[in-house]
Amino acid sequence: MSEEFEIKNKVAASGLINFDLSTLLPKGERKGIDLKDFLFMEMVLKEKDFREKVAAINLEEYKDTYVYIYNSADAIVPLWAYFLITAKLTEVAKKIVYGSAENLEIILMHEAVKNYDFSEMDGKRVLVKGCSDKSIPENAYVELVEKLSPMVKSLMFGEACSNVPILKN
Repeated sequence: MSEEFEIKNKVAASGLINFDLSTLLPKGERKGIDLKDFLFMEMVLKEKDFREKVAAINLEEYKDTYVYIYNSADAIVPLWAYFLITAKLTEVAKKIVYGSAENLEIILMHEAVKNYDFSEMDGKRVLVKGCSDKSIPENAYVELVEKLSPMVKSLMFGEACSNVPILKN
């Protein structure tokens, strides 16, 4: 092939760092625990019954999973109930949170962005990928911009062929 017909990747040659936020999404199964299943008639917490049901939780089911604890019943549950379930699962689950599956994802991504080493992007032009086949909480993008803003030369969002400039330092 002659040099005049050589195909060059201008994006790769530009020094632009493409960053896909979905790569930070922790891998692993997500499981929810609904406290209504631990309540008498799905309405009342009876301590003895509650403790028995917590003791009967099969820990293998939650091994290396990300767990969110929620209450879909219209019942007031004392705070110590969350303590008991959390204490039971702590030895096997990767992470346990109170709230919805969405809350769990927000917390997981918060920790991932907070703990990621972005030093390779210092002083560089960074393009944050805009499309992903995985659902990323919007807050993760907010936290990413907050973390990258003081360190990058420029920050863009989208794809190399059609991006939105966010900032230049």
